Amino acid sequence: MMRNSAARLLAPGLNHPQRLKLAAELHSRPFISLAAPACVSHLAIHGDEGAQYDERVLADFCVRFGVAAPAPGAQHFFHDFGHFRLKWERHTEFSTFTFIEHNVSGEAFSETPMRHVPHDWLAMLDGKVIVASHIATECGERYELGNPRLRRLFPAVPLVGSRVLGGGELWTDFLIGPDGFSRFLLRDTGLREMQLGRVVQRICEIETYVMMALLALPLARSNAALLEKVEEDVARLGLRMQVFEPAADEALLLEITQLAAKVRSMSFDSGYRFSAAQAYHRIVRARIGELREKRIEGVPTVGEFMDRRLVPAMDTCVSVAARQEALANKVSRSNDLLRTRVSIAQERQSQRVLESLSHSAAMQLRLQQAVEGLSVVAISYYGISLGAYALKALKGWGAGVNVDGVVGVLLPLVLGATWLGMRRMRHQLHVRQAPTPAQ
Repeated sequence: MMRNSAARLLAPGLNHPQRLKLAAELHSRPFISLAAPACVSHLAIHGDEGAQYDERVLADFCVRFGVAAPAPGAQHFFHDFGHFRLKWERHTEFSTFTFIEHNVSGEAFSETPMRHVPHDWLAMLDGKVIVASHIATECGERYELGNPRLRRLFPAVPLVGSRVLGGGELWTDFLIGPDGFSRFLLRDTGLREMQLGRVVQRICEIETYVMMALLALPLARSNAALLEKVEEDVARLGLRMQVFEPAADEALLLEITQLAAKVRSMSFDSGYRFSAAQAYHRIVRARIGELREKRIEGVPTVGEFMDRRLVPAMDTCVSVAARQEALANKVSRSNDLLRTRVSIAQERQSQRVLESLSHSAAMQLRLQQAVEGLSVVAISYYGISLGAYALKALKGWGAGVNVDGVVGVLLPLVLGATWLGMRRMRHQLHVRQAPTPAQ
C-alpha cells in the first residue's frame, strides 16, 4: 500500500521550472480579513523611481517598528504591527500601502490607522501619493438617503451610494477632504464571511485604478492642443503640394519629414499612457461589476457616477490617441507621395543628363571619325610627298622615272594602306581597353 501511494507522487524534477512560482502567484494577494467595526487607510504611491524606491520606503517603515522587511524583488508583504496591520503590494506602475485597524471606537473617520504612521516617514512620500483614502466599516441597519448622519459625514453634493453584494451599503462622495483623504463608509447589513474584506479591497482598487486611468487625461488635453497646430501645418503643406514646383519640393519634403518625426514622437511618448489608461478603465469596470450594486433611490451608484465622470475622460483619451494615429498616417502618406514626386523629378533629370551624355558621345564619335579621316589624308600626303622627293632625286641622278605617273599610281595605294593601318590600330586599342571576363 505504501509502495502504491509513493508511486502516485509527482517527482519534483517533472515540474515545469515556472509551475510552482505561477501557482503561488494565484494565491499571493488574498482578500483582507475584516470584521466591523474597523477602519482602513489606503495609500497608492506613484513615481518615476520604480521598484527600488518602493522597496526602500517599505524597508524604512519596517525598520522603524523593528520588523524584518521583505526580500528585494518581493511583490507583496503583509504583517501585523500590533496596533494595526499593513498590506503592501507592488504593481507595474505603482505600489499600495493599506493600513488596517480593528475595533475602532467613536465616530467614523475620527480615529484612523494613519495616527500610528510616523510623520517623518510620510514626508518621504513627498509628491508620490496618487491615492489616499479612508474606509470606515461598521455594522447596522440600512440607511435611507435622508439619514442625518450621512449628511454629517458627507456634506458635499453629490452623494454616491449603493447596496453591494446583497448585504452591504457603500456611501461616498469621491471628494478629497481637507485632510487629503477621500472617505468611504461601508456598512455591514448582512454580509457573509470574508465579503467585508472583499468589498474593502474592491473599493481600494477602484479608487486607485481610477486615478491611474485619469493620469492620461492631462496628456490628452496637451496633445490635443499640439495636434491642432500640426493639423494646420499639414493642411498648409498640402496646399503647397498641389502646386508642382520641382525646385521647392526638396524643401517641402524636409518640412513634411520634420512633421512626421514630431507626430511619431508624440505618439511614442503618449502611446503607453493611453494604452495603460484603457487597461485601468477595464479593471475599474470589472471591479464595479463585482460589487453587484443595487440602486438606493435618490443617489447614483458607483457605476453610474463613473459612467458620468470617468467614461468621458477615457473617451477623450481614446479620441486623442486615434487622432494622433490618423494624423501620423496622413503625414506619412503625404511624405511618401512627395518622395515619389521628388524621385520622379530626379529620374527625369537623370534621364536628361544621360541623353546629354549620349549626344556628347555621338558628337565625339563623329569628331573622332572626322579626325581619323583627316589623319589618313595627312599621313598619306606626307608619305606621297616623301616618295615624290625620292623619285625626283632618282630622276636627277639620270634614271628615267616618270615622277607624276608613279605618284598617281602610288596615291590610292598609300591612302588604302594608311586607312587599313589606322583601322587596325584602333581595333587593337579597343581590344586592350575591353575588360577581361572574371575567372
